[in-house]
Amino acid sequence: MTYRLSFILWRVRMVIQLLVTYFLWMAIFSEKKELFGYSQSMILTYILLSSSMRTLTMSTRTQDIGILINSGDLSNWLIRPISFIKNCISREIADKSLNFIFSLLELILLFILLQAPFFVQSNFLVLLLTTFAISLGVLLFFYFSTILSYLAFWTQDIWAPRFLSFIFIEFFAGILFPIDILPKPLLLLSQSLPFHYFIYFPLKVYLGQLSAPMLLQGFTIGIIWVYGLWFISNTLWTKGLRIYTAQGR
Repeated sequence: MTYRLSFILWRVRMVIQLLVTYFLWMAIFSEKKELFGYSQSMILTYILLSSSMRTLTMSTRTQDIGILINSGDLSNWLIRPISFIKNCISREIADKSLNFIFSLLELILLFILLQAPFFVQSNFLVLLLTTFAISLGVLLFFYFSTILSYLAFWTQDIWAPRFLSFIFIEFFAGILFPIDILPKPLLLLSQSLPFHYFIYFPLKVYLGQLSAPMLLQGFTIGIIWVYGLWFISNTLWTKGLRIYTAQGR
């Protein structure tokens, strides 16, 4: 019951946050037809889809890695004839699938109740590129989150770095609003970080608001970020295992 209640409260929290953001933007557009280059249907589509996008890219079980390291229970996995990383990926897929199913049901229910103006993308190529953009976001967040968990090899406090990082992610990923409404210096800063690939970039691709050169640049930089975070993650894992002492066992 503990796990089930935790999951239900998590989904309730996500719905409340989505509703607060939705009605805020409804109030902003009550006397305006267009703002920051977005129509009402575009911005509300962005806000509603950001919830489902978040479950695909940012729901994770990688925090369990740090707990295993600090408790010494990682040893139980290292002696088994299976790949620990592949096991983590399997758990990640299962967690994302469960959250996405509930998020999709919530989105359909909210759409029926709110009767929100919704932009439906019908271009198959754009939908294909959106799928690729989501895949980039999933990989980037997975490696970023594992890097935070691997810090447990060197410190007992893994909660603080993760908590602080998620404060930055909430802002720079474009969860509450599209980051291109920010002042130019902040926009350039956010685009130089991998966080905008979690939410903002896939949704901009879906809305069809990126030109071909911007798409090429975005996907190229995203692939470079994936390789970079994968390299850092693997390096920390290798170095961490060399000093791992199974403390607590």
